Amino acid sequence: MAEKEKSTDESIPEAFPFIRGKTIDLYPRNSKYAKLYVKWKNDPKVRKYARNVVPRTLEQQKKRFEERGERFRDHISLDIWHKKDNKPIGNLGLGHIDWINGWGNAFLFIGEPEYWNKNIATEATELLIEYAFNELNLNKLQGGAAIENIGSWTVAKKIGFKLEGIRKHSMYVDGKYLDVKTHCLLKEDWVKSRKLKDS
Repeated sequence: MAEKEKSTDESIPEAFPFIRGKTIDLYPRNSKYAKLYVKWKNDPKVRKYARNVVPRTLEQQKKRFEERGERFRDHISLDIWHKKDNKPIGNLGLGHIDWINGWGNAFLFIGEPEYWNKNIATEATELLIEYAFNELNLNKLQGGAAIENIGSWTVAKKIGFKLEGIRKHSMYVDGKYLDVKTHCLLKEDWVKSRKLKDS
């Protein structure tokens, strides 16, 4: 009897999708993948524009999981899970959330370079926007990307983010100070664009 109960318990998935998409789902972050997160954070190709300039150890990553409950007040982070390949390939979320004024900083990175330039970042960002506006009732999303980070600001523009300004020499990459494009998306503009698509 005990063996049967054990078998049943092991068949229960460790996590369920929090938000479902077409080619990806968004899952709560899982400490089981701490080594994978450390790999992404330390990969020179992945971290270049994410500005992870300090090495991340496995012990530090595990500690971040312990502290995550405290950070929920202003930070929500989710894994991007590739459906067909059945594995996590990146991370996205909202940081510096201001619940009173209704805005948050949107962030995203694909940790596995072979999934770059496949419209995954676009789909993931659209799922995040819908969650932020429809479930969290935020009114504004904002974000920034180095001018040289063409992939990031191209996705932002494609989805409907508007250029808010340029911060001069705000990012130091490969020995150079780079300008950063800042973008924002208002809920009212997003709702209007949805209506136009549906009409």
